[in-house]
Amino acid sequence: MADDRDPSQQTEEPTQKRLDDAREHGDVVKSPEVQTLVLLLGGTLAIAVFGQSAALGLARTFQLFLAEPDQIGINPGELMGMMRELLGQLALVLGPFFTVMMVAALAGNLVQHRPGFTFEKIKPDLSKLSLTSGLKRMFGLDGFANLFKGLLKIAIVSAAIWTQLWPARGGLEAVLQQSPAGIAGDMTQLLFKVLIAALSAMAFIAGADYLMQRYQFLKRNRMSKHEVKEEFRQSEGDPMIKAKVRQIRQERAKRRMIAAVPGATVVITNPTHFAVALKYESGKMAAPVCVAKGVDALALRIREVAKEHDVPIVENPPLARALHAAVDVDEAIPVEHYKAVAQVIGYVMRLTGKIRQN
Repeated sequence: MADDRDPSQQTEEPTQKRLDDAREHGDVVKSPEVQTLVLLLGGTLAIAVFGQSAALGLARTFQLFLAEPDQIGINPGELMGMMRELLGQLALVLGPFFTVMMVAALAGNLVQHRPGFTFEKIKPDLSKLSLTSGLKRMFGLDGFANLFKGLLKIAIVSAAIWTQLWPARGGLEAVLQQSPAGIAGDMTQLLFKVLIAALSAMAFIAGADYLMQRYQFLKRNRMSKHEVKEEFRQSEGDPMIKAKVRQIRQERAKRRMIAAVPGATVVITNPTHFAVALKYESGKMAAPVCVAKGVDALALRIREVAKEHDVPIVENPPLARALHAAVDVDEAIPVEHYKAVAQVIGYVMRLTGKIRQN
């Protein structure tokens, strides 16, 4: 997904969304060396747990072939029966090994990335059939790099195994003089030592390869500044659109407030900069509620609508400023302003002879 982009422009680290998109398209951090290490670890674990018993089982299974080959029947019926028995015994002996190895093969992928499924990797791609592309992969820089890594891996693992086989070279002849069970036990012990050495070497190789694969994964998913901005706009929304939506919401809120002014009980003003419209219905409300408020032009509009609908307007600059700062639209006034507002509403009652009903 990054092949058609200009690498010189990819200067920004990939975002989490870009990494998630890459994983959805099958692009993940995957080191074959880690998978080999886990398989080798599973095999070593299986040998440590089941090695001795498996070796003895194999020795018993093949004892007839090694000790008494003349007792083996040669007619088809006897041969088929012997083969069925032999395969059944091998399945019992080697079954735990295969089970552990299958689990290890699955774990080799799970330890590197979370499970997922995509058709991207199995979708036909005619470009992969290109002879030119194939030659570039084989003889290009990546091809030589993979060849060098393969040779280096073989050298490291071979050296680790040699450190275990070379000291044991003198005892190999003596092993052949032992019973089948003894041979199996000694060979299992030697194999276990060899696997431990190979495991140590592969751990170093897998760690280095995983770091390299992760670096390449992050590198090919780097983003340009423009891509980062576009992703932010897609996830957070276009700032111009968000500003327009905010403006529309504010306009609607203003219209709702203006529409509520005719039903107000009183409008308290600054007198020119602030205006707060309160509504109170005796017996229905515990406290007066702010139905509209505004400053400057909006305050002027509130006063004009109040005059048009004969809503009393009371000038009280300190109270108007305090209420404008303390209460939002459709909220009851705070307790600390009860007394001051009660005096204003009492004044309106005396002026009109009643509390305005709507």
